[in-house]
Amino acid sequence: MNILKGLIPEIKLALPEILKLRSQKTKKEDDSYVSEGDLLVDRMVIDFVKKNYPSVVVITEETYTASTIDVHATEFVAIVDPIDGTENFISGLREWGIGVCIYHNGIFEEALIGLPELDQYVHSDDDIDKVFDSRIYGISSSLTKEDLLALESGFEYRIIGCCMYNMFNVIRGSFKQFQNPKGAKSWDILPGLNIALKNGLEVIVDNKPYHGEFLQATERYRFCIKNL
Repeated sequence: MNILKGLIPEIKLALPEILKLRSQKTKKEDDSYVSEGDLLVDRMVIDFVKKNYPSVVVITEETYTASTIDVHATEFVAIVDPIDGTENFISGLREWGIGVCIYHNGIFEEALIGLPELDQYVHSDDDIDKVFDSRIYGISSSLTKEDLLALESGFEYRIIGCCMYNMFNVIRGSFKQFQNPKGAKSWDILPGLNIALKNGLEVIVDNKPYHGEFLQATERYRFCIKNL
């Protein structure tokens, strides 16, 4: 199923309006920012998902309340990160992304990663042609100085500050791997984890092989995606 591909033209059409809102920001309780651009994309994606999927529960970074979800109690569950990499977005960088992941009766259905300002999109039904033999290891911006000093030597490391962008790059082969040993929320990672699986990459979550399971938004998950 590729219903989420219908979201791409809507994002492209709304991009000028989204970009106008990047300087309108509010600090959240965790000291991170949310912009009016985040909230606009949040509304857009929620409206699209509810219009196209019956009996859907939508979990988004900006509207989520701390509780577990019974994925078998409703037909569809959608997990949405309206703007991943908000710090990049509000700082004028183009490396920010949108992620959406759909589960049907508890089973993965489809996912989409969009990098709107770079005009690049990848859907779980896409077959990615890897033309690069990269040695770059992407790492999370959540790592501390001590974490960075403990990294294994001998690799090319990159910190970009956007999980969707990093996942896009490892899926297309521009990164050898991408990892977050500190942990991330499900809306940060479910789109990329499942698209990576569909394209034959090795996916590890909390030190175990990942097979497409739903991940609760109440937890943080350590993960690694690797080109074999």
